[in-house]
Amino acid sequence: MAKNKTEYVCQSCGNISPKWMGKCPECNSWGSFQEEAVNVASKTRPKPVKADRNKPQALHEIIYEKDTRLSTRIREFDRVLGGGFIPGSIILIGGDPGIGKSTLTLQACVNMSDFNPLYITGEESPAQIKYRADRLEIVGEDSAGLKVYAETNLESIASAINREDTGFVVIDSIQSIYTDRIESAPGSVSQVRECTAYLMQLAKVTGKTILVIGHITKEGAIAGPKILEHMVDTVLQFEGDHTHTYRILRSIKNRYGAAGELGIFDMTSNGLTEVVNPSDIFLSEGQNDNMSGISIVPTIEGSRPLLIEIQALVTDTNFSVPQRTVTGFDMKRLQIILAVLEKRLGSNFSRSDVFVNIVGGITLSDPAADLGIATALYSSFSDTPIRENTAIIGEIGLTGEVRSVANIDRRIAETEKLGFGSVLIPQKNKDKLSRDDYKIKILSADRVSTAFAQLLG
Repeated sequence: MAKNKTEYVCQSCGNISPKWMGKCPECNSWGSFQEEAVNVASKTRPKPVKADRNKPQALHEIIYEKDTRLSTRIREFDRVLGGGFIPGSIILIGGDPGIGKSTLTLQACVNMSDFNPLYITGEESPAQIKYRADRLEIVGEDSAGLKVYAETNLESIASAINREDTGFVVIDSIQSIYTDRIESAPGSVSQVRECTAYLMQLAKVTGKTILVIGHITKEGAIAGPKILEHMVDTVLQFEGDHTHTYRILRSIKNRYGAAGELGIFDMTSNGLTEVVNPSDIFLSEGQNDNMSGISIVPTIEGSRPLLIEIQALVTDTNFSVPQRTVTGFDMKRLQIILAVLEKRLGSNFSRSDVFVNIVGGITLSDPAADLGIATALYSSFSDTPIRENTAIIGEIGLTGEVRSVANIDRRIAETEKLGFGSVLIPQKNKDKLSRDDYKIKILSADRVSTAFAQLLG
C-alpha cells in the first residue's frame, strides 16, 4: 500500500515546504501555504497516450501543412491568436469572474461547429449552458456540431476527448477539474498543475486543440503556479472594467504569433461583438472642448496602432504630503516625468496633488506616451489648453530631451486616418520618415521645452 504524507504548498507560486510557513520565501505571499496530501506512488505520472517514437529528422526535411489554423470566425479573437488556433496546441485564458470568458469561448465554439467542438463544463450544468446560448441567440443549425459534457474527473474527460470525433475542446474551468491520482482538493496547486500537464500531453498526441479557462487571483494574475504559463502554448488575458461594456483580450504569451496583441470587444445583450474602430473607445466625448490637461497619444499595442486619451489634473494640495494618483500608467514612470519637469522647466509640483487617468480602462506601458503625459500635466498645471486637434508622440529622457520611438509611420497614419490636423513627433523621427506625402501637419521637437512652446504657446 502506498504511503501517504502531507506537505505545505504555496497557492500563489507552488513552492513546497515540509512545514507551514507564514510567508512564502519565493513569492513573499502571506498566509498562502495550505496542507495537501501527497501519494508517494503518484509522483510518476502515467502517459495518457503513448506516441510513436520516430527517429530524429533534419530540420529542412520536416514537412508540415500550411494554413492549418482553426478560425473562430471572430476577427478580433483570431488577431490575438495570430490567425486562429493551431491543431494540437493548448491555450490558457484567464480573467475576472463575469468578465465574459465563457461567453467568448461559447461563441467561438458555435462558429467552429465544422470541427465538432466539445464544451466540457465543470462549473455549470448542460441546461445552464443551453440557457446562455438561447440568451445570446446563437442556437441553430450553425451550432449542430457543438456538444456539451458536464464532468470534473480528469480521467473521464480524457476518455471523452479520445472517444469523440472533435477537433476543438474547451475546459471550463481548470480549477474545477481533479484527478484521482492526487488526494488534494480541486483547485489546489497540485491538482491544477497535474491536470494541465495531462491535458497538454493529450493535445500534443491526439492533435486536438484544447482551450483551458482559468481563474485569476486578486492581483490579476492567473491562479495556480507560474509553471502553468510555461507549459501551455498560448496565454490570453481577458480584461475589462465591470462598469464599462468594453473588454480587452490580450495575448501574454504566444508560441505561434505575436505576444502583446490586443482584441477589443463590446459586451452587449447578444454577447461579445467586435469593435470596428478601437481608437474611438479610448477618446472621450470632451476631448475637443479645448480643456486643459487633456492630450492624445498614438500608441502601439501588439501590432495595432491606437489613439489613447490622457487626462491629467494638477491642483493645490490640502495635505502635508501631496497626493500622486494614477490609473492605467506606471507610478514610478510618472514620478520620473514630474522630476524632469521640475528640474528642466522649473515647474514646482511639490505643493500640488497630481492625478493621471488613461481613458478607456487600458493600461499604458508604451514609452512614446511620456511626452503626452508631460504635456497634459503641464497644461493642467498652467491651466493652458493644448493645441487643438493635435496628437503627441515622444519618449522623454532624464535630461529633458525628446527621444525617438518605434513604428512612427504607423502612428502617424492612424492619427491622420482619424482626422487629426497635426501631430508632434521627435525631431530624429521626422528626419527619418519613410514617406513625405502625409496630409497631416507634422511638428517636431528635440527638447521638452521646445515641444511645450509649440503645443501650449
